[in-house]
Formats: sequence, structure tokens, C-alpha cells
Amino acid sequence: MASEKSAGNGSGNSLATGPGFELRMIFLKDVSFESPNAPDVLFGHEQPELKLGIESGYRQRENDLFEVSLDITVHAKAGEKSLFILEMKHGGLFAVRGHSPEETTALLRTRAPEALYPYARELIASLVSRGGFPPLLLQPIDFRAHYASAQQHPASAPH
Repeated sequence: MASEKSAGNGSGNSLATGPGFELRMIFLKDVSFESPNAPDVLFGHEQPELKLGIESGYRQRENDLFEVSLDITVHAKAGEKSLFILEMKHGGLFAVRGHSPEETTALLRTRAPEALYPYARELIASLVSRGGFPPLLLQPIDFRAHYASAQQHPASAPH
């Protein structure tokens, strides 16, 4: 019978010695939902216009531990009236070890936001529906394509 070494369960007690990328924790830093014209805007309005803004960033917390933030803003309008404004700061702690600085940056700008985004999407859908609106189902985002584009245009790439 073969013996296998586990790469860890996220508890930090990993036996792996090679390069690693591990999600340690997900947390919500801040969330705001406003519907300034409720309940009037809950009925009989035109198709809403949605403005979506998403930014991600990271900072080093300890030697191999990084905090990644995903900041999302959604503003729904019907004509000149705001239906709702949602602002969220979602975060995660990621352990990154054994990678070059360039690889670490790429992981923190692509795979880390990809890991956080589904949790943010679910929370946004829930908050919007609790505000009296149909759930807002945000589409998946290709963070790797955005990162590749930012690499081609470095002046627009935030840290």
C-alpha cells in the first residue's frame, strides 16, 4: 500500500516543502447597501443600468503571508433615480512560498481574486435580494486576462 504526504488542510500545518499557494482565511472588511428611493423604486421602473467596479490589491503581512482585497461597487439606476448602491471590501489571507517575486505577484493578482470572487458574488446576490430587488447574478471575471492586459499597459496597473 502506497503512502502519501498531505499538502495540508489550510490549518498551516503543512508538510509541503516546495512552492505553495494556500488560502488561509476569507473575511468581510466592509459592506454597505443603500436604496435611497425605496420603496418607490421597487415597483414599475424601466430596465436598470448597472455600473460595476472591481479592484483588487494586496499587501504583505508577514514573510509568506499576504492580505488580498477585492473592492466591489455596484450602482443600479433607472433613469435618473438610484435603485441601489452596494459597496463591499472582501478580503483573504494567502500563504505564498517558494515562488519568485514575479510569480508571487501574478498569483496575488490572479488566483487570489479568483478565490475570493465567488464568495463576494454570493453575498452581493443575497444583499440585493434582501433589499427587495431580484438577485443580481454577477458574471465570472477572468482575472488572468485582466492581469495580462495590465502587464501590457503598466501605467494602469494598481498594486
